[in-house]
Amino acid sequence: MACGIRHDAVWVKWRFGCGQNWQILFLLFSLTHLVTGHIRYSIPEEMKKGSLIGNVAQDLGLDLRRLRSGRARIVTGESIQYTELKSDKGILVVNERIDREQLCGDTTPCSFSFEVILENPMELHQITVEITDINDHLPAFKTNSINFEISEIANIGARFPLTSAEDPDVGVNGLKEYLLTENDYFILKQNSNADGKKFAEMVLQKPLDRETNPTLTLKLIAVDGGTPQRSGTVNIDITVLDANDNAPVFNQSVYKATVMENSARDTYVTTVNASDADFGSNSIVSYYFSDLNSGLSDLFIIDEKTGVILIKGSIDYEKDKKYELRIQAKDQGGLTDSSKVIIEVTDVNDNAPTISVMSFTSPVSEDSPPGTTIGIINVKDLDSGDNGQVNCRIEQNSPFKIKSNLRNYYTLVTDTVLDRERVSEYNITVVARDAGVPPLSAKRTFNLKVSDVNDNAPAFSQSVYNTFITENNSPGVSVLTLRAKDPDENHNARIAYILEDSNIGASPISEYVSVKAESGVVHAVRSFDYEQIKELQLVVKAQDGGSPPLSSNVTVKIMIQDQNDNPPQVLYPVQTGGSVVAEMVPRSADVGYLVTKVVAVDVDSGQNAWLSYKLQKATDRALFEVGSQNGEIRTIRQVSDKDAVKQRLSVIVEDNGQPSRSATVIVNVAVADSFPEVLSEFSDFPHDKEYNDNLTFYLVLALAVVSFLFITCLVVIISVKIYRWRQSRILYHSNLPVIPYYPPRYSDTLGTTGTLQHVYNYEVCRTTDSRKSDCKFGRAGSQNVLIMDPSCSGTMQRMQSEKSILDEPDSPLEVS
Repeated sequence: MACGIRHDAVWVKWRFGCGQNWQILFLLFSLTHLVTGHIRYSIPEEMKKGSLIGNVAQDLGLDLRRLRSGRARIVTGESIQYTELKSDKGILVVNERIDREQLCGDTTPCSFSFEVILENPMELHQITVEITDINDHLPAFKTNSINFEISEIANIGARFPLTSAEDPDVGVNGLKEYLLTENDYFILKQNSNADGKKFAEMVLQKPLDRETNPTLTLKLIAVDGGTPQRSGTVNIDITVLDANDNAPVFNQSVYKATVMENSARDTYVTTVNASDADFGSNSIVSYYFSDLNSGLSDLFIIDEKTGVILIKGSIDYEKDKKYELRIQAKDQGGLTDSSKVIIEVTDVNDNAPTISVMSFTSPVSEDSPPGTTIGIINVKDLDSGDNGQVNCRIEQNSPFKIKSNLRNYYTLVTDTVLDRERVSEYNITVVARDAGVPPLSAKRTFNLKVSDVNDNAPAFSQSVYNTFITENNSPGVSVLTLRAKDPDENHNARIAYILEDSNIGASPISEYVSVKAESGVVHAVRSFDYEQIKELQLVVKAQDGGSPPLSSNVTVKIMIQDQNDNPPQVLYPVQTGGSVVAEMVPRSADVGYLVTKVVAVDVDSGQNAWLSYKLQKATDRALFEVGSQNGEIRTIRQVSDKDAVKQRLSVIVEDNGQPSRSATVIVNVAVADSFPEVLSEFSDFPHDKEYNDNLTFYLVLALAVVSFLFITCLVVIISVKIYRWRQSRILYHSNLPVIPYYPPRYSDTLGTTGTLQHVYNYEVCRTTDSRKSDCKFGRAGSQNVLIMDPSCSGTMQRMQSEKSILDEPDSPLEVS
């Protein structure tokens, strides 16, 4: 066996034995970005399975490791795979018995081609194996004998066509010549058809004499040119007829006709005509196909009487483009003539293109650059001319294109950058259309999946999330659930939520809130106090599981909502345990006179800090009222002499929360025009304590035995006595000075009235065991505040009132 490689226009030849020497053939090596080699081998037919064809690795210059890593394999469109690639040795061997006659018939040279495909990177190598003929067939005739009836008056030079022998071998092993056994009457004349097939004719060289030799028997020997030479024999039986001395003669030596392939049965082809000069029955001519071995009798039929040739079988241009028929005309006397009919077959577009997949890669990464090869296809059309010209395209608008790099081979490549988030799967339909009329086409759909890469960061629907939580919450309560979306898939879309480090004051944010990594739920770590912190701002990062990971941040603002958890705090009047603060109201005060103002605050906010004031208890409810919104205590009628000097008011301050909270303040009011009167009135109660106690005891005892008619009056008297006794105790136990406090934002709503608008100088004189004391003051004021300290007895004190701590003009005066 011989092989040859041509690389860069240099022929390299070598020889190795396979039982005989064979002529070296060539191997064409051409390079493109996909096709890296083209090798041609030549081997004889009928080689044993496993016989070496060639060293593919060596001829292509490939390493054996490359064959293994590239998963080298043979791709062929045939149902029988005649060769096998040994990837571990890099050699090509015979896989199935190869019969050249079965594979190619009469076609020479006989070869078949296939492709070797390697991956990573993708390479395509075409290999053509030519099968050379060996002389394994002898010439054979289809019949055992050839019969002729020849008139004795046959002319010298009359020709009698003989049945051809068939030898499937080709070349020198094919049919070489015919031999005729020696005789006195006939010689053998050999001719060749246009396709190279040989046929023989007997030519009469001496008149026949039926009386001498009524029959003749000859042998026709067909010999091939192989070594050793093979031959086949057929008997020729000749019957000599009498009295027909004119043979039929065709009016044309060659007839030509044209038929379309796939023509229907009984389609007219042409008519042959032969005439005979004889008269009567000897002039009747019959027509026959002279060569029955060619198989053309299955395709065409001839009318014996008229010579009309019709189509009998299926005409296929792809099998035979031209037919040559040998026609014999024979009269009743056995005289014959022969002619030839050449039938040209016109191709029609009856074969659609076929698409074969050489290689296809799916899935493909979405970050693949444009021009990435995803598949190789082979497109063939068995028709010829325009009918066999094929154009390939992609049917729909898609980010792919198809390129032709080698005849009948196309590569499918990406045209733009892919984006799995927009389209994760493509159905690519490749259409192959020929140029025939009408055109035929074939489609092949490729399902391509796009694999994901981490090219999208998680995204929140908002840049800032605002949420609310009520103060005094339980630790661990869920505040908010964050959701980020990542259009990637699998681990690239697996999101973890991370709380970014920051501080609230001196404390890290993690002491206030936590974020669950898997779900994005924000939990409160501690209980919040609105009065300490009103808003938390934190940053949460959403990070995917890709490599490298991508992330995005979002700001979360947690507004702490106030809860009514603080009661109102009374700022004025200040409540002390040892001194009594009394607001003075002159008896000449008109209706609406501002006695004082209860000032309170609530550290809560909103409606929880809206305060309302109510008069809960009063010595005389008909004398005073409290402004529900501002806490101002005013007179609601003219003060009269009958009104008691000592007035006790209980004011409740209530916020607007749910539930509401409240605080109570006691306001003492002294109705008097002068301080001595007030001092006298307020100093009586401490000394009457024991007396009142005893009186109450005896009165109760007396009332117990009095009839039921006096009980009502006594209860009223006792109630009055008990009330006065309680007032005296309050004044009696007030032994500490109290300085009233006004809040910084306190202001008189009326603008002209208030408590102690000016600075006063007082001089208070008290004597031991005296229940009366003298009090001197610079000038009378419209309002005064008197503070009595019962612990100061037997001494005389002088005090000058100072301004209020906040320098308010309405600051009260404290006297002890």
